[in-house]
Amino acid sequence: MNALDALAAIRDRAPRVTVIGDFLLDGWWSGGISRLAREAPAPVVEVAERAWAPGGAANTAMNLAALGARVSAVGLIGADHAGRLLRERLAAAGIDTAQLREVADARTTTKIRVVSGDQVMLRLDETQDSPWPADALARLVEDARHASADADAQLICDYASTLLADEVVEALARLPRPPLRVVDAHDAARWRRAEPDVITPNAAEAERLVGAELGTGEERVERAAAVADRLRAAAGAGAAVVTLDRSGTVLLRPGHPPVRTRAHPTPEKQASGAGDVFVAALTVAVASGAPLPVATELAQAAADVAVRKPGTCVCSLDELAAWAGRPSDAALDADELAERIAAHRRAGERVVFTNGCFDVLHRGHTSYLRQARRLGDVLVVAVNGDASVRRLKGPGRPVNSASDRANVLTALECVDYVTVFDEDTPAALIRRLRPDVYAKGGDYTPEMLAETADVHAVGGEVAILDYVSDHSTTEIIGRIRSRPAPADLAREGRR
Repeated sequence: MNALDALAAIRDRAPRVTVIGDFLLDGWWSGGISRLAREAPAPVVEVAERAWAPGGAANTAMNLAALGARVSAVGLIGADHAGRLLRERLAAAGIDTAQLREVADARTTTKIRVVSGDQVMLRLDETQDSPWPADALARLVEDARHASADADAQLICDYASTLLADEVVEALARLPRPPLRVVDAHDAARWRRAEPDVITPNAAEAERLVGAELGTGEERVERAAAVADRLRAAAGAGAAVVTLDRSGTVLLRPGHPPVRTRAHPTPEKQASGAGDVFVAALTVAVASGAPLPVATELAQAAADVAVRKPGTCVCSLDELAAWAGRPSDAALDADELAERIAAHRRAGERVVFTNGCFDVLHRGHTSYLRQARRLGDVLVVAVNGDASVRRLKGPGRPVNSASDRANVLTALECVDYVTVFDEDTPAALIRRLRPDVYAKGGDYTPEMLAETADVHAVGGEVAILDYVSDHSTTEIIGRIRSRPAPADLAREGRR
C-alpha cells in the first residue's frame, strides 16, 4: 500500500477513533504594535482580532475528523465559557462530545497567544491546577470504556496536566483495548502497562525516556536508532515514532531498519499543534490498514501542510490528498525563493546551496544531496536550465527537461527547495540568496569552482562532499546507447 492507496482506504473506511485526554482551548489575539507601555519597557499590542480554536487533545480530535475519522471525545472540561465554546467547536466539526463532561467549579484550560505581525509576543495560560473530583475521574474511565468498545483506534493525549493522574492511567490501562492504541504523552513511561502499539515522543521526551541525550540536528536520527529497544521498552510500546521538529521523524520498530521522514520546513512562526496533526494522521492511516512506514510518511505530509497555515494546525483529508498527489512541478522562481530563504535566515536557520544538471538522477547524486542536507537546516538545489545543459554537455543533452529534473529532485526528502537557472553558473543566485554553505561533490576542489569567490563574498563557506565513483550520468547514458535495440536483438535471435 502506498500513500495514495492509504488515502483511498481512509475515505472508504472512515475509522472510528476515541480520543482520551487533555482538551484545551487555544486563543489567538492579534494586532499591531506602534508604541511601548509607559509603565514598563513592554510593547503595547492593540488587539484587532480574537480567534479561538480547539487545542491539545481537542486539536487532535479536530484533525482526526478533518481527515475523515468518526471521532468520540472523552475528557473533562470546566462548566465555563471556554468549555462551552470548546464543545461547540468540536460538535460543529462532527465530533461526538457526549463523553466530554463539564465539571462544576473546574476550569477549562486556555492558552492565549498574543501575536503581532509574524511573531508570537506572549502566551497566557489558564489551567486547572487543583485535582479533579474523584467521581468525575471515575466517570471518565467508564466513558473511555464505552467509547472504545466499538472503536478502531484509541488515541491518548497526555500533556502532564492534573487530569490523567496515576490512578486514572492505571484504570485506563486495564480497560479492554481496540485494535490500535496510540499514546502521545509527555512521559510515555507512565503508559507502560497500557502496552501502546505506537508512541510519538519528541526528541526531548525520548531523551527523558532513555536517560540519554540524542544531540542535535541529524545526529539525533542515529542516536535514536541506537536506543530504539530501550525507548520502546520504557514505554512498553510496539513501535516508536520520534518527532524531530523541523528535521522530520524517525520510525523505530523491532526487526526493521529505521524509517526516516523529512519535514519541508517553513518559516511560519504562528503555527501551533503540528504534533497533534502528526499523531492524528498517523492514527487514522494505521486504523485504515496502512503499514506504519506509509502512515508515518502521510503523517509527515499532513504536518507539512498544517504548519503552512497560521494558528492552531489542522489538515483536512482533501488538503493531504492534494499535497501527497501534487505534481511536483514545484521549482520556485528566484523572487519567491529569495523571500523564503530570507525568512529562514531570520529564524536563525543555516542554508545550504548546491547546483547541477541532475540529468538522469543516480546514486551519486542522491548520496551527495543527503550529505549536503546534513550541513544545515534547509537545502536549496539549483538546476541548470535546458539551454544551459546543452551548452555544458552538448547537443544531445539534457535527456530530461528542466521541469522533469526539478520534479524528481523536489520529491527527494532531503531537498527543501528547487529552482532552475539559465546561466552557466549559479553565481547570480549565490549573490542573491547568500547561502551559509555551498556544497559540491567530491569530483571538485574549491579552486576548480568559479563560484567560490562569490560564496566567500557573501560570507559563506564551500564544502566538498564525498566522491561516489562509477556513477557518472555521461557513462550511464553511454551504456544505454551502446546496448542493442530490441529489434536488433530479435534479428540476432532469428539467425
